[in-house]
Amino acid sequence: MRTTLAIDDALIQRARELTDIKETSALVREALDALIQREAARRLALLGGTMPELPDIPRRRSAPAAKDEA
Repeated sequence: MRTTLAIDDALIQRARELTDIKETSALVREALDALIQREAARRLALLGGTMPELPDIPRRRSAPAAKDEA
């Protein structure tokens, strides 16, 4: 989709410096992806505690192995 945007030049320049993304389209796409990820996480966090009957979700990592003290 082609869209015309009015974005502050200083904001674009700062984003380019921080990301090393030089193409404006790629920079805007990355910014939108980051915004979507942040808002999805925020919405998920807002659900916290609304289903107390839900069993605990297993962690991805197993517990660290005990070290032998010999």
